[in-house]
Amino acid sequence: MKILLSNDDGIMSEGLRLLAIELQKEHDVYIVAPDRERSASSHSISIKKDLVLEKVNLEGVKNTAYSLTGTPADCIRVAFELLYKDIDVVFSGINKGYNSGADVQYSGTVSVCAEANLYNIPGVAVSAEFRDGGCDYEVASKVAPMIFNRYKDLVMGSNVVLNLNVPKLKASDIKGVKVCELGELIYDSFSMEEEEEGKYIVKLLERTPKYIRPNSDQDYLTRGYITVTPIEYTFHNEKSLLEYENINY
Repeated sequence: MKILLSNDDGIMSEGLRLLAIELQKEHDVYIVAPDRERSASSHSISIKKDLVLEKVNLEGVKNTAYSLTGTPADCIRVAFELLYKDIDVVFSGINKGYNSGADVQYSGTVSVCAEANLYNIPGVAVSAEFRDGGCDYEVASKVAPMIFNRYKDLVMGSNVVLNLNVPKLKASDIKGVKVCELGELIYDSFSMEEEEEGKYIVKLLERTPKYIRPNSDQDYLTRGYITVTPIEYTFHNEKSLLEYENINY
């Protein structure tokens, strides 16, 4: 199988490198990733500047990798339009920190796969818990291909983003894998200080779920499970269209 790998943490991310090494044991893996961290860039694209594509050698990675001076979504667009025409599936990650609940809307990691879906290519987004100053990419890189193989027939048969989150635990301490729905919005706390008259400095203080819904991804992650959530991005709603069409002037 031919896999395109990208991320939003940048081409030099250890999570990306380790995931590539694991995936290439069974597949052909090609990499196009941002030249620097682009976290929380969501599905943004570059339209008013030229982009620089550059070959990069990553230790332990067989095929040539490319960095791009653009967003995660740019990487997929450039890869499909200029480099590769026969990709079977896109992987994204391993992200530094969970992409759970409504945070998937802001995630560059998940948007890599959402962009792939626009080309009718399925995607697998992989994220690892950030705790105590770091992530365990080793565990996440090994379990992600295993989970993909478990659901491969469903993934390859549909235009879907399979969103995976892996807690920072020893493999033996992970309780299992739960297929579940997304959790709630992550609420941000801010502070505001006046720097000069009419000008303020706004700082992000912390990010916490206000409410953890039972049996959601956020719930299972706190309980030591890997979570799997299939996400479908659609741009139409037939029911709503019919309801609007039936309104008489």
